[in-house]
Amino acid sequence: MTQAGHMSDRDRNPRFRRGGGKGPDRGRDSGPRPPWRGRDGGADDAVILYGWHTVAAALANPRRRIRKLLVTENAARRLAEDHIDTRVTPEIVRPNLIDQRLGPDAVHQGLLAEADPLPSPDIDTLAQEGIVLVLDQITDPHNVGAIMRSAAAFAVKAIVTTARHSPEATGVLAKSASGALEMVPLVTVQNLARALAEMNEAGFMTVGLDSQGGENLGVVALRQPLALVLGAEGKGLRQLTRETCSVVARLDLPGEIKSLNVSNAAVLALYIGASQLGLMG
Repeated sequence: MTQAGHMSDRDRNPRFRRGGGKGPDRGRDSGPRPPWRGRDGGADDAVILYGWHTVAAALANPRRRIRKLLVTENAARRLAEDHIDTRVTPEIVRPNLIDQRLGPDAVHQGLLAEADPLPSPDIDTLAQEGIVLVLDQITDPHNVGAIMRSAAAFAVKAIVTTARHSPEATGVLAKSASGALEMVPLVTVQNLARALAEMNEAGFMTVGLDSQGGENLGVVALRQPLALVLGAEGKGLRQLTRETCSVVARLDLPGEIKSLNVSNAAVLALYIGASQLGLMG
């Protein structure tokens, strides 16, 4: 059992399912690249955004290029009432057309946007202050989206994740993030252990979270810049990831259940980290 706990149900809509990815491990790329490439590994796949908060945040983000916007009459009325600039001419459609695009379980609230992916900053551009989250092959889009939402709430500087074995920044993930996809930079790397080593060299305190960690996170003397490293659902941190972290800590819990879902563990770790670092007020 890991600190992250078990994986929640995966989204089964093939439109939003991540492909396997191909190509050699080249280490760090020389320039910006879009996060979470699509099924064929290409960088030109459209990002699908739906739901009020998700689409409204994308429309408010000047870095996000909107290709197409589908809205129902009710949603168009609300956009006008809230004085939201759509930036493109929206197509007025019936709700069932969006249902057909997304599936019957998607809560789209009458809004669907097709957009370009946001660029991914390079690892050496991370701010030398505050907190960064590092995700070690967390694959569930609901969990990653929830982590992003918490990251935005705690003013996390960036989220570092792997280019492979991670969900696309689209669809279910974007909806679960509730607009945070536009607020927290995503840094994708080919080799996580190498990226952590670079962060160590740059002065980051890298703290891996694991139920078998040697210290309680609440008593570890944390400092900025801080990187909190979260492991995959059900598996926890990979061995090389653990070995590269400067500290491996646990979250001590008073109840009989000693592990948390990874998104819940992220919230608790962020609260502990932000409190210790004086970032709460």
